[in-house]
Amino acid sequence: MSQRNIRYVVYRDGDYFVSQCLNVEVSSFGDTREEAVENLREALELYFEEDGAANLFRPVEDALCGDISINV
Repeated sequence: MSQRNIRYVVYRDGDYFVSQCLNVEVSSFGDTREEAVENLREALELYFEEDGAANLFRPVEDALCGDISINV
């Protein structure tokens, strides 16, 4: 078994915190930031148990979370 560094963001959505992985399409949530991250860890471990899931991993070397205003 090998280890892999995973990048993620956490944000509030209503009453919950959402944790979103940047390397694969996996997310989770929790009542606190810490719970959201721990739930994401569990979801990722289950995700990578699937055959071929490691092939879907996208490296993210540098990430920035920010806000941008657009006209709609």
